[in-house]
Order: sequence, then structure tokens, then C-alpha cells
Amino acid sequence: MILHFEPNLQFQLDAINSVVHLFEGQPMEESIMDFNLQEKGTFDFVDGVANRLLISDEQLLSNLQKVQEENEISISSNLNGMNFSIEMETGTGKTYVYLRTIYELNKQYSFKKFVIVVPSVAIREGALKNLEITHKHFQNLYDHIPVHYQVYDSGKISALRGFATGNNIEILVINIDAFAKDENIINKPNDKLNGKLPIEFIRSANPIVIVDEPQNMETDKRKTAIDNLNPLCTLRYSATHKNTYNLIYSLNPVKAYDLGLVKQIEVDSVIEENSSNDAFVAVETITPTKTKVTAKLSIHINDKNGVTKKSVTVKAGDDLYKLSKEREVYRNGYIVEEIDASNQCISLSNGNVLYAGTTQGALTDEVMKFQMQKTIEEHLKKELKLQSKGIKVLSLFFIDRVANYRQYTQDDNPEQGKFARWFEEIYTELIQKNAYKTLNRYDVAAIHNGYFSQDKKGKLKDTSGETLADDDTYSLIMKDKEKLLNINNPLRFIFSHSALREGWDNPNVFQICTLNETKSEMKKRQEIGRGLRLAVDSEGKRIYDSNVNRLTVIANEAYGDFAKALQQEIEDDFGVEFKGRIKNKRERVSVKYRKGFEADPKFLEIWNRIRKKTTYRVNYSTDELIRQASKAIKELPIISAPSIRSTKVNITMTDQGVETSYLGDKIESYGNYKWDIPDILGNIQNRTELTRHAILQILQLSGRINDIFINPQLFMDLASQAIRRTLNDLMINGIKYQKIGGEEYEMRLFEGQELEIYLNDFSFKVSDASKTIYEQCVPLDSETENQFARDCESSEQIKFYFKLPNWFTIPTPIGLYNPDWAIVFEDDKKIYFVAETKNTGTKSVDLSRLRDVEQQKIKCGKAHFKQFDEIEYRVVSSVGELAESDL
Repeated sequence: MILHFEPNLQFQLDAINSVVHLFEGQPMEESIMDFNLQEKGTFDFVDGVANRLLISDEQLLSNLQKVQEENEISISSNLNGMNFSIEMETGTGKTYVYLRTIYELNKQYSFKKFVIVVPSVAIREGALKNLEITHKHFQNLYDHIPVHYQVYDSGKISALRGFATGNNIEILVINIDAFAKDENIINKPNDKLNGKLPIEFIRSANPIVIVDEPQNMETDKRKTAIDNLNPLCTLRYSATHKNTYNLIYSLNPVKAYDLGLVKQIEVDSVIEENSSNDAFVAVETITPTKTKVTAKLSIHINDKNGVTKKSVTVKAGDDLYKLSKEREVYRNGYIVEEIDASNQCISLSNGNVLYAGTTQGALTDEVMKFQMQKTIEEHLKKELKLQSKGIKVLSLFFIDRVANYRQYTQDDNPEQGKFARWFEEIYTELIQKNAYKTLNRYDVAAIHNGYFSQDKKGKLKDTSGETLADDDTYSLIMKDKEKLLNINNPLRFIFSHSALREGWDNPNVFQICTLNETKSEMKKRQEIGRGLRLAVDSEGKRIYDSNVNRLTVIANEAYGDFAKALQQEIEDDFGVEFKGRIKNKRERVSVKYRKGFEADPKFLEIWNRIRKKTTYRVNYSTDELIRQASKAIKELPIISAPSIRSTKVNITMTDQGVETSYLGDKIESYGNYKWDIPDILGNIQNRTELTRHAILQILQLSGRINDIFINPQLFMDLASQAIRRTLNDLMINGIKYQKIGGEEYEMRLFEGQELEIYLNDFSFKVSDASKTIYEQCVPLDSETENQFARDCESSEQIKFYFKLPNWFTIPTPIGLYNPDWAIVFEDDKKIYFVAETKNTGTKSVDLSRLRDVEQQKIKCGKAHFKQFDEIEYRVVSSVGELAESDL
């Protein structure tokens, strides 16, 4: 399988441009500096190529503040050591974004030297894998520009010379522990380099440093080590920053979830089905005194780091729900009614009697077996549903002891641990059921496997996740990524050590189950993070259907506790609420269509009038484009000459170390500086796709062409943006749709879309099914839509209505558009409406208050439905506005 990457995802482009725009005004041709490392006493000269930053700190700060303002982020007052933070939720393509940013910085400003610093083997292997699988994609996007990437290897230290001397894009991936200590090979004189320090090859290149997961590199020693790389700037990418130095882009968990960029999260709680065993209570001691009797209990308590086991001293009348800091499983029946010192036992209000030294609610084998059963059942249901769509389903089990999956005899022969035995027993029983027989294509031994570290004899063993033994395991996980996605590969159930969790981020992980005999210390966000990525099909294409993208966590705790812990983690990390976004699997309901709706004359009345597909063409006058675009450029703010930092550096290597001497350094504004003028027309042409002749006419008519000589890079940036905005507006205003022969939205797609939702405040419960296509409920997204549905059902003028399915889309120049409602309205006459519901806080919809992209899609909707003679397209906030539009 070859994974496909989408080049036009707006949230990723926004993250990339947030970095690129920091350097507006940096002249492309001046961004690279030649240098040489001269070794005294020899004739050896190392000619190198380094990045060079010319714009001043004042210009950079101004650019930074502009980017932050556009992204609605708190404004920085200083550059903070040239550190810039990008916040992207797990699963949204953080690595893709920073790799593409490298290409874009080279394209816009000719920067060539980049160092990616990682905190662990797992993240290093992930970065390397992404460099490999995105290479062809980026080569096609960026005209096959030469790129060389390497992983730092202390055994091949001379390879750093190539990094310093290469004149193409050079990318070096290095683990922080490889250069953070004085005794690291990279920081010690090396005989292969005539006794010089290898790190100087990196320092002399003045690289742009990209730090992946910087929260793991916040110690003073590690921060100093990164600064010692002599970075032009440091770009910090993470979902969970510890410190956000100059935050320039934020895609936090709430935004990512609400935009549908990650899977929905649901929790299937095993404990909820075992009400007599649903709370952990261990009676440690019972102690009588002259005045009272107390008991020392061990219970699970909510704290800022999740759920922990703690000892508490109780007396008769104490409520374990309060003592556990409102842990849901203790809410009912866990008041200590009596402590009996003579019989060494306690009585709880649920009737249970526990004796000293006994435990209830520990994670027993029975509970773990049931977790495994629920995981396999959920897997089989999803596989049955998704196999026709070519989507491979994977389930991931995290375990804390390898011996539970694989054991060894005294002769070192492998044999199954209890988890492997349970799995095969449960799977064999379930796959025999009639519902799943079509999935029974492989031997049970072929569908599960373990990914663990090995000792020298090849035996699997427990590790911390950070040892040398883990390197090969991470490498195998990454190398098997595409193999695991192949629907014809039998492997579907994966067992892995919980310490290895970082390496697992396969997009088709749909179930995660943690089987720990001790209480898991894994944070909830780490646990769900392994399965948040949107799924891909057998062709490697990303799937955006929310009915497919659902991650089920089979938890060994109550749903309420899991949800509360995850919400608290997100609130602590981001200061934003995640409430209501974690779903209880037991509350999932099917959205069923009314039986026989396809033959209902009222449905067919409107469906037959809107089912034709269309295509569009854009019609605009080139003369009008030239006139409006030149006007937009003419009205651009004054373009000032950049402040230039001009630096000359001489680096000399001696037996005593490295000496750096500055031959010249000054900052001044160059109003009359003679820039090497780049290909202005070609650059703008690449960004706008207009002809060079049209661009030249626009620039000439704008009267701003002399600004090119003041600051060519800034002029190109601003002019391209102005032309693109004008072009989009003209295309939308001049768009024409026409029906495509016999192409239609097929009725069978209603049957193919088996919707499952979680009822919320916006879901509409159907009372009169004869007026719509739904049997019980309609999934909706807002209070405005909910009120609209209620009014449709109660209105005597509305004879039939339904929410248009998400596959009913209209093509536009700015993406697909899915209108809201189809309605049959009848008063004095019958009218067929397609309605878009919006709430702008006014009596009727004020289109000017909508975002530009919403306004543009509405214009396209109007143009599309103009081709349907009997259809009225309206943008309304209420059903009453439909009646008014008929007046």
C-alpha cells in the first residue's frame, strides 16, 4: 500500500504559513552564505553553505505579532530567543507539517540547512519513516528539488561534513541524548576530523532547528544543548507543550475534534456491567482505640495525574465517594456503615462485608477476559461493516508484562501466555457465530501477534521503551505500518508493551484496550493518542466519514471516571474544556430510515427535482481581474525597506578548539540597497496560476511596481495574496453550473450509509415520521437546526422535510458544499425548497456577518439550484422565513 497525502488541507497550510510568514521581507537570494572551516597547520579547507538571516529583530517581531493576530493568539512582546511554538493535536499531521515547512522555507527564502531534534527512539523512527513515505509526494509538489536527509550516527561521524558542505536541502535527524552531554562523541575531538569537534559542522551551517515533542527537552542542560547548535531559529512542534514560547499556531484537542480532524472517542466500560465488583476497596488494617474504631483502606482516588491508588483512614459514616474525590464508581453504596474490630471486618451500605486483608474490585482475570471479549466483539462488528469500503480494522492491546502474552520453557522454547490463550479461545468462539462467518478467512494464529523488544537470544522481554533493545522494535513497528494497513494481510490484533506506546499511531487502529494487572499509569491522552488519526482505505486515501472514524477505548474503569480524567488532562494542558466530547458506547444509537420512505410520493416529489448532479465553469473577464487586482495592490499598505543585519564571520579550527571572529556586524535600513531582483512574474505565477502577461499588466496598472526595488520579497508575498483574493471573488461571482447528462445522486446511497450517533441536546426526536425519512431521530449540529426541525414537524405548511445526507455535495472552486434541508412547502401553492440554516443573531440572516468561505459557498449553492426550475434556494434562520419568502 502507498499512503496518499493531501496537499490542500487548510489547517495544515495555515500551520505551515504561520512559520513562513515569520520571515516576510527576507530576500531569497541573500539567505545563503558560503563559509570555510580553516584548520591551522594544514592545507585542508572545508567549504560550507550556511543559512543567513538578514531581516532585523524589529522586522521579525513585527511579523511574529502579525501572525499571532491573524491566528487569534496572545501577542508576544519579544522574540524569546528566536523560539517559536506550533501546537497541533495528535493525529493531525504534525510531522507532515514540519517536513513540508522545510520545503516551503526553501522555496520562499532558499534556506537549506535543517536539524530535527527528537527526544526518543520512537519519535526518531517516526520522523525517519515520514521522511521516507512523503518524499515522492513532496518531490511532486516542489519540482523535484534535490533533498538529502540522514540520521545522526556516532559511528559515522564524518557524514556531518556532507551536512555542512551540501548545497541542496540538508536535513539531519538527531536524538537529544546524542549531543546533550560533554562526553558525547559529537562534542569530543575526533581523529577522523583531524582532532576537531564534529558538532562544529552543524553549528557553522546556522541551521533552522525543528524540535519534535519539546516538552521532553525542557531541562536546562537540554535547552543549552539545543542553543549550542547555533540555530537561526528554533521551531517547536507538539500537542502537549510544557512551555509555549512565542506560540504562532494552535490546533488544540477541542478544535481538532470539532473540525472532524481526528476520530470520535467512545468508551466501553467493562466495570459498569459488573456492579458488585465495580469499585476497588482493599481492607489493610482495622484498629480499635479507647474512643473509636478506624480502618485503613486502599481505594482509587481522582487526582491531577489521573486515577491513583491511595490509603485512607475511615470511621463509621465516611463516604468513599467523597474520599475518592468523587470517583463515579463509589457514588452509590459505599458509605462505611460499621467497622467490627472483634471480627476484623467492615460493612458497606451496599451490603458487602469485607474482612482485613481482602480486596474487592481488583482487576481480576475475569475482568480482563471480559475486556478482551468486548474488544474482539467491537472489532468484528466494525470489520463486518467496513470491509466493503476497503478499510482494514486494527485493534491494539497494551499489556504491562510480556509473560502474559509469550512465555518460555526451561529450554527457551516459546509458548503462549494467558492473554494469547484467552484471545484464541474467545476469537474462535465468536467467529463461529453466523453474523461473523464471512470474516473467518484466516487461521486464528495468523490474526494476532506481539511487538516486543528482544534479548540476545531472541526472547521477548519487558523494557522501559527507552533502551537500546527497543530500537529494533520501533523500527519494526514503523516498517510494518503499510503492511498492517493491507486488507489482505491477516494480522488484525496487535499486542504491545505499554512502554512502547509512542510508536503506535497507525490510522486504522479502531479499538484500544489496556490489560494491566497493576493500575495503568498511562495518561488518557497518551492512551487514546495511538488511535486518533483518521482512517485510510485500501488505496491509502484518508476517510472523512464520522460514522467510520470512531475510536473505542475498552476501559477497566467507569465511563464517568475515564471521561473526567481525560477532560481534566486536557483542561490542565490547554485551559479549554473537552466536556461532552467523550462518548459512552452504551449510548450509541442507530439512525434508522423509515421503512418504505423511498416510495413515499412526498419524498419523491422533491428528490426527483434535486437529484441531478452538476459541474461548473467559471466565467470572468480578464480585464476585470486586472482592474480589480491592480486596485487591491494599489491599496496595499506602504512597503518599507527591510532592516538588514549584515554579518561577516570567520571560523578557525585549531588544536585548542574552535575560534570564532566577527569580521563585521551592523544593522541598518537600506532604503537604496540594490537587491538581486528575483523572477517576480514567475514567483507570482506559481502562487496564482495566472499568465505572466496578465500579472505584468496588474503590476503596471497598480502603480506600485517600484516597490519591488524597495523590498522584493515582501512585495511578492503581499501582491500574490491580493491577486488570489480577487481571483477567488471573481470566480465565485461568475460561476455557472450545468447538469451532467444522466448523472444523479443514487438512491442506494441512503441504504449504504448506516449512521450511528450519540444523542445530544441538538438531536431531534421524531414524533411524526410520515413527514420525513427518519424513523426515530435526526442527527443535528446546532440549536438553530434543532428548532428548525421542530418547526418543520409542527408546521401545517411543511408537508415533508429531511436533512440532506453528507454525500449530497455540490462542487465549488473552494471545496465541496453540503446544503442543509430539502422541504416541500404548501400554502396557496406548492413550493420545493432547499434551505441553508444560519443564525447571525438578527431577525433574518445577515450574510455579511458570515465568514467569507460561508458566503462564497452560499453563492455557489444559489448558482447550482438556478439550474433546477422548480427549486427555491433560501438561506434562513427559521421556518417562518420560508413562508415570508413566498409573499
